[in-house]
Amino acid sequence: MFNRTGRAASVALMLCALSVPAWAAQITVFKSKRLLEYKADGVTRTYKIGLGGSPVGHKLRQGDRKTPEGSYVITHKNPQSQYYLSLGISYPNLNDATRARQSGVISNAQYAAIDAAIRQGRAPSQHTPLGGDVFIHGKGAGSDWTLGCVALDDKQMRELYDLVRPGDKVDIRP
Repeated sequence: MFNRTGRAASVALMLCALSVPAWAAQITVFKSKRLLEYKADGVTRTYKIGLGGSPVGHKLRQGDRKTPEGSYVITHKNPQSQYYLSLGISYPNLNDATRARQSGVISNAQYAAIDAAIRQGRAPSQHTPLGGDVFIHGKGAGSDWTLGCVALDDKQMRELYDLVRPGDKVDIRP
């Protein structure tokens, strides 16, 4: 879902971003309205978005084409994304992992590894049956076409990219 160039640097930034700084902006995604709202320091911006090809409901597994729902943070910025620009989202969170374990999507060992990573401020594995590599990125907001990401038109993605910092909060709502 993104260009893996600079993966080591991205992972390092992701690890630093899992604890939310006091200055963090708030990004809220309203899936049903197909809107993303950015708020920080008295600035509010609203953008039209596209979602995963099957956007209704919680993301439960890799390949379900659902955009996750829950509270996350921006983990890193990728200026070399194959989708123009991208902002990493800290999916999966502990609620996602709990839901997946209860429904048999991940094992108890995979759940324990995700839980331990989150509690230690590290990024959880992006390579479990839950999936990973969820981003806010460019290349078009005209339809629901992504594998589970949030897509904006490139001009709006450039504006948002310039505003956002790793550690900013992301709330994805139904």
